[in-house]
Parts: sequence; C-alpha cells; structure tokens
Amino acid sequence: SPSRGLGDVYKRQTEISAEQVRDRLDVSLPTSYRYLKTLSQAGLLRHSSEASYTLGPRIVVLDHLIRQADPILKCCTPHLKDLTEQTGLDAVISGWHGGLVLDTHREYAATPANLSYGRGRPRPLFLGAAPKVILAGMSTSHLRRIMEQHLDEVAAAGLPTTWPAFRSHFSRIRKAGFYHSKGELEPQLDALAVPLFNAQGVTLAALSVVGHSPRMQVIDPIKLTQLLQRTARAIGERLI
Repeated sequence: SPSRGLGDVYKRQTEISAEQVRDRLDVSLPTSYRYLKTLSQAGLLRHSSEASYTLGPRIVVLDHLIRQADPILKCCTPHLKDLTEQTGLDAVISGWHGGLVLDTHREYAATPANLSYGRGRPRPLFLGAAPKVILAGMSTSHLRRIMEQHLDEVAAAGLPTTWPAFRSHFSRIRKAGFYHSKGELEPQLDALAVPLFNAQGVTLAALSVVGHSPRMQVIDPIKLTQLLQRTARAIGERLI
C-alpha cells in the first residue's frame, strides 16, 4: 500500500544512489542519472557523497510553505499555546496525510514530553491517542480498507483482527468523543486526544495533549477532556 511504502522509506533510507533509482523505476542507468541531476538542479536533492543523494534544501522551503498554507495551522497555534499554559502539557495537532498519521504542529510545555515522534515522522497507525480518534472518524468503508491492509500491525497493537470487533472498537471511541492512551506509544507518556471537526462534522485532525504519566495522573481527566473539546470547537469555528 502507499502508506506502507512511505513508512518503509522513512524508516530505512535517507540516501539513494543512481543504481537504486534504476532498479526501483526499471530504467536505464543514464536515465537514472538524468532524473537525479534534474532533481538536484531544482534543489530537491543534493549530493551526499560521490555515489549517493539525499534530500535537498528546497525541501526546507517547501515545508515552510506548507506551514504557511495549512488552514488548521493558521488558526490553531494560539489555542495550542493556551492549552500548554493551562495544563503544563505539550499540545499537538495530528492529521491523516496520504495514508500516514503525521504530527503537523506541537507546542511545548515548560517541561516538554520526550516524544520520539514529531513533525514529519509517520506515527504507528494503531498506537496512541491521536491515530485512534482519527481512525474513529473515518467512514466505515475507509476504516475497513485500512484494517485489511495492515492486519499485522493491528494484531501487534493488540486490537481486534476481525472486522465486526474492529469496527465496534472504533465506534466506541467515536461515540465517546475522545481517547486516553497510557504508555501506548512511549512507555513513560500518556496522551488524551479529541477529534477536530470542520463545519460539516468531518474529522480533519486530532488535537492532543501529551505528558509524562505521573503528571497526567494528577489531572482530572473529565475536566481535561472538556477543555480539549472546547479548544477543538474554537479551532473548528475558525475554519468555517
């Protein structure tokens, strides 16, 4: 699947050679070099060594432009800053992008959580609070396709591997309107996430707070959930 392929690229490779391009695209070696030269001239790739290429400086520019154009990021930052000030927890926006769950923005608390995932690093699809509320907001047909494409990951995450039980699990999350994960992604961290809706009630992203488990355990989960839901509504209203 596309999402699995992108995840594999992220985990395994930061450099590529002309020979690898030739083999993956089934083209001649001169054609491979021509592709690499064109991308390098555009700044999308750069020489890492004589034989290898890695991502180029234009990618940094593109990331800046993406941040400037993202409608959610345009209006969420002040709200996330308020969340970190009120709770002492990191506040995160995560979304579904091309078959991957990605954190697109994070506001750090005074004592930030040591989370190994951040902007641009694909997250496991079935671990943690944010992916759970994003999946719960999907259509039944979309959710089923994802389950069928990632059965090994579903099983590894301890989720039901039959469609009726899998659907029921995410239906409960959708009905609850939040998900509280405890040590799922990082053993020392907990997270609480709620969906972020547009005016039509479609789930656009997940709004989460993340903190070390002892800190999360002394916060009233009901009040924290209500605060997150109010914040999500305030962001959603600005997206209309």
